[in-house]
Amino acid sequence: MNEILIGNKKSWNTVSHHFNGVDALPSYGPFAQTEDELHLFNEIKDKNVLEIGYGSGHSLRYMAEQGASELWGVDLSEEQRSAAESTLNGLNANLFCAPMEDDIGLPKGHFDIVYSIYAIGWTTDLPGTFQLIHSYLKKGGCFIFSWDHPLYPHLLMENGRIYLDSSYQEEGPYTIERFKGENAPMVLHKRKLSTYINELIKAGFTIEQVIESDVGERFEGVDGEVSDRYYSLYKARQFPTTMIIKAVKM
Repeated sequence: MNEILIGNKKSWNTVSHHFNGVDALPSYGPFAQTEDELHLFNEIKDKNVLEIGYGSGHSLRYMAEQGASELWGVDLSEEQRSAAESTLNGLNANLFCAPMEDDIGLPKGHFDIVYSIYAIGWTTDLPGTFQLIHSYLKKGGCFIFSWDHPLYPHLLMENGRIYLDSSYQEEGPYTIERFKGENAPMVLHKRKLSTYINELIKAGFTIEQVIESDVGERFEGVDGEVSDRYYSLYKARQFPTTMIIKAVKM
């Protein structure tokens, strides 16, 4: 495991309690549209599903409630696995604590659905991760994931005005020194939208949908006060917080 993964794992174990039930299906992300609005998964009943970055387990529980046949998940953090085990108490779920970048022997050609809600962008090896996910899927299976809109990390808001704070053309790692205000430095990677799309194509996927999410219907009639926070309803109404991509293994 490389240094970034070791550090991020330690920090995720510190901050995992902040994410209990946050950004989980049917939600696709902060202020974003939901599965109830987008209907990307089609039929879930009797399907074998794998979640990349299962967090507190709430999305897997949603899948169980929709009738999924098998529940599988991979997450970097032991604390997240403990939370997920509690969330999924009474359900048969195969939960693994490992980097999404590693081939840990998950069954190949086994899954009807692989999905990831606000986790895929943490990978340190996007091409390798997409190739692994492609190998997990049955022919005709789908991969659906959501993540920050790739331009979003480059934007800052000041007194209600959004401006570009860094070059969208520059990709690569950057560090958040105090993630969630904790002593938990995290390393993420800035990537362009074209990078996600092209790496999916290189891995063998066919792109079915790319969504730059509108604000979800649940926020209709809700006033969004001007806020300079990273995520805010006011900001989300001016620029999408979230991208959602659906790809298929043909």
